[in-house]
Amino acid sequence: MSNTALGPNYRKLFSASTISNLGDGVAMIAYPWLATALTRNPLLIALVGVVQRLPWLLFSLPAGVITDRYNRRTLMMSASAVRAALTLGVAMVVLGAQDSLPGPDVLSNADLGFDTRVGLYLVVLAATALLGIGEVLYDNAAQTFMPSIVESDQLEKANGRLWSTEQIANTFAGPPLGALLIAVTFSLPFFVDAVTFAVAAVLIALIPTATRTPPPRVQDRKPWRTELAEGFGWLWRHDLLRPMAIILGLLNAIGMMTASVFVLFAQEVLDTSATEFALVSTGGAVGGIIGGWSASSISRRIGTGPSLWLTLIVGGISTAAIGFANWWPFVWMMFAVYMLLGVLWNVITVSLRQTIIPDELLGRVNSVYRFFAWGMMPIGAIAGGLIVAVGDTTLSRETALRLPWLIAGGLQILLFVFAAPKLTTAKIEAARHDVPGDRAQTR
Repeated sequence: MSNTALGPNYRKLFSASTISNLGDGVAMIAYPWLATALTRNPLLIALVGVVQRLPWLLFSLPAGVITDRYNRRTLMMSASAVRAALTLGVAMVVLGAQDSLPGPDVLSNADLGFDTRVGLYLVVLAATALLGIGEVLYDNAAQTFMPSIVESDQLEKANGRLWSTEQIANTFAGPPLGALLIAVTFSLPFFVDAVTFAVAAVLIALIPTATRTPPPRVQDRKPWRTELAEGFGWLWRHDLLRPMAIILGLLNAIGMMTASVFVLFAQEVLDTSATEFALVSTGGAVGGIIGGWSASSISRRIGTGPSLWLTLIVGGISTAAIGFANWWPFVWMMFAVYMLLGVLWNVITVSLRQTIIPDELLGRVNSVYRFFAWGMMPIGAIAGGLIVAVGDTTLSRETALRLPWLIAGGLQILLFVFAAPKLTTAKIEAARHDVPGDRAQTR
């Protein structure tokens, strides 16, 4: 099915997401490379990842209430505009300081040592936190907006196409572009990222304001705590979504153990340049593209339950394998496998939530789900930094940087043992069939 068949509103959302994800891919290189030019402390590097994900723990629940109270298109447009302004501010600060920073081409030197640039580091932390808040609001609004412009029986296809293209922009095109821009000057990637947010805001503004379920009138709103309790209670009483959210939270925490210190692993163990570091992430893009276009077919062939099991088992094996790697092309291949399965998981679970959660509760329930699923990521991020910092005191630096991958791989296999009986095809299909027929047809 083409994007044209999914409708003009979907095409606008699709284009906005693709462009902003191109900017995110550029930032994927720019922010960690900038952080390693400000400090070489693994805990401080990991703290950037903690601050980036902390809004999912602290802000996701209020974001759900906001999403159900206000027009979701307006929220997405506003969040994109604010992120454009924030990123432009970061670009201006980096522009003023870049002449005093070590060049991007020398940061792969494991013996490089310098004092932390505290002022600029704090600017990066503050901007990362604010951008994270914008991301929480935008992502929650976007996921709950999708069912208002796409029919329920097309959600898996629509989500799969969207995430496939996001992967191309975010991890295939964006990072190499970021590496090219950062080689020119440290500030240039941040200017480009700001432009992509601004363009996304304009595209979203072009989507008509009318949706199938308008937000409640002011006089009909319940107290904030009551609305939040309704969303929390709906999810907690659901026998499938409750364990699914907790399992995903544990999975994401395990993933952040490695992601938060990956830039140091790439620089000091794999000995990558900025360009090679960017190329490593394109493996995830290839896997994501395949996963996005094949997810619905895979889930039909082997069942939704086994599809989710594959993510846990093979993901754990590929993560542990990276811990033994010395060659970045091998890591590229493991990233491809991991991301293919990650997109498979997302296509199944997000489409499920969009189908079974009542629209008037979708923002709140979705935010509670992501509170569990994403809120645990800061814990994993700081754990990764601690593992490296503690390992660095008794082991070689290289061994310390490998430890998070080996530990995370083992934990993911253990998580499969816990998750398998809870995430079965029978339980997932039963949840779909419990949706009232009239709502299933109109959403």
